[in-house]
Amino acid sequence: MSMFCYQCQEAAGNKGCTGSAGVCGKKDETALLQDVLIYTLKGVSFFAEKLETGKYEGGLVTAGLFKTITNANFNDDIFEEEITKALALKADLRARVIAKGIDISNAPSAALWEPKYVSEYELQGTIASILATKNEDVRSLRELIVGGLKGVAAYVSHAGALDNFNMDIYKFMFKALAATTDDTKTVDELVGLTLECGKYGVECMALLDKANTDAYGHPEISEVDLGVRKNPGILISGHDLKDIDELLKQTENTGVDVYTHSEMLAAQYYPAFKKYSHFAGNYGNAWWAQKEEFDKFNGAIVMTSNCMVPPTDKYIDRIFTTGETGFKGVKHIGNHDFSEVIAKAKTCAAPTEIETGKIVGGFAHEQVFALADKVVDAVKTGAIKKFFVMAGCDGRQKSRSYYTDFAEALPQDTVILTAGCAKYRYNKLNLGDIGGIPRVLDAGQCNDSYSLVLIALKLQEIFGLESVNDLPIAYNIAWYEQKAVIVLLALLYLGVKNIHLGPTLPAFLSPNVAKVLVDNFGIAPIGEVGEDLKLFMGEAV
Repeated sequence: MSMFCYQCQEAAGNKGCTGSAGVCGKKDETALLQDVLIYTLKGVSFFAEKLETGKYEGGLVTAGLFKTITNANFNDDIFEEEITKALALKADLRARVIAKGIDISNAPSAALWEPKYVSEYELQGTIASILATKNEDVRSLRELIVGGLKGVAAYVSHAGALDNFNMDIYKFMFKALAATTDDTKTVDELVGLTLECGKYGVECMALLDKANTDAYGHPEISEVDLGVRKNPGILISGHDLKDIDELLKQTENTGVDVYTHSEMLAAQYYPAFKKYSHFAGNYGNAWWAQKEEFDKFNGAIVMTSNCMVPPTDKYIDRIFTTGETGFKGVKHIGNHDFSEVIAKAKTCAAPTEIETGKIVGGFAHEQVFALADKVVDAVKTGAIKKFFVMAGCDGRQKSRSYYTDFAEALPQDTVILTAGCAKYRYNKLNLGDIGGIPRVLDAGQCNDSYSLVLIALKLQEIFGLESVNDLPIAYNIAWYEQKAVIVLLALLYLGVKNIHLGPTLPAFLSPNVAKVLVDNFGIAPIGEVGEDLKLFMGEAV
């Protein structure tokens, strides 16, 4: 058996990673166990859909899906544990279904698989493989749905950490996962399910937005320091705000400073965290540069979610994981107890400075709504001609310099709306402002793309337009992993058209499925900066 994985943008040759390891660093054995876990969760979902189930079942499926997101968990032991738990739940659900007299004669192999030993897990890899679905278009749509569900799971998990749940989302996850095992589903039915996935993408982002803002207040316009202090530090990366909340509480008056990294930059914008004097600035850039930056940071590092790169020997002894993230040989922190992290930090030198200066962010929906009159006046007077949504993910491919070049080439009467780590391609450029409105408005993390949707809908309302597509807004989005997939599906569900997606279209889109997206939604790949800019600005190419 050999791995086959094409769920992220860096899939080898834009076709798929095979052999002993993926581009992300995931080993063959890990990939097979992840496939088997998803296969098992599909079986769980077949039975769960037929019953009135609760938070435990939804939580287990959510956790399993989240662990398989690119760069989240690399620990084979954890995947074996998750498969074992899923098998036990599946057996329980099956017994309950049978006891109710519900017909299960159409149960798929994923629902019927009952291994006796852990050693059988990897052997199931061939049957559980993506390639087991022979029809290319059906396979493509199934993987598009599963990818979207992984994104949903990530956002639902972070909301759940703050005790916010939505049972309807869990029910849809069961329904959609089970549907990917149903060989009677037509391509049209799977397309419909894909758009329904987008609907729940909107709902899960709304759920997380409410969870974060209820707990920590609405983000505010904030100036964030890029330099370092003289105390030892803890660098926190990923996305989970509950983790940084607890870390800041536990590090108060310890002589240890806390810095944000990558998408955790957004924590700098929340009022609840600003009260801590030891909450220092942001250190470094997007996730993919962490090997060099984590080495230079010198202190303890906490990875709270996906976007982890397999650590090097230079810092593996001072990196910790939380939540669904994991790596064999790295200490995992449970129950938000950061005492070991703090103790480790106290033994370390202060961070090595890698840059200086400041960046401004915090332009989530409520903050932009407060500026609505100013923004609308700028549009009406022609000071702002167009907004460019450049949200999404960053990655290590050299072709991603396109987004820096594109931002620099934009006319001075345009504004960038951004969220996610794609912003690191341009948020430190000196792009200036328009009448006091910065030309880069950073809403926060990838899930804060929800803010960009609300901003667009608010502008549509203010200008009295029939469609969000009538606004002077263009979409030039970068993607990397499955949370970007659910953001894309959410935009499609909301009717947003003519999205440019890059640096490549997903490898899991078959030619026919890609054609459906092109014909119905105007999805297009990026091209050359100058030509794309002319197209977006409505000029003749």
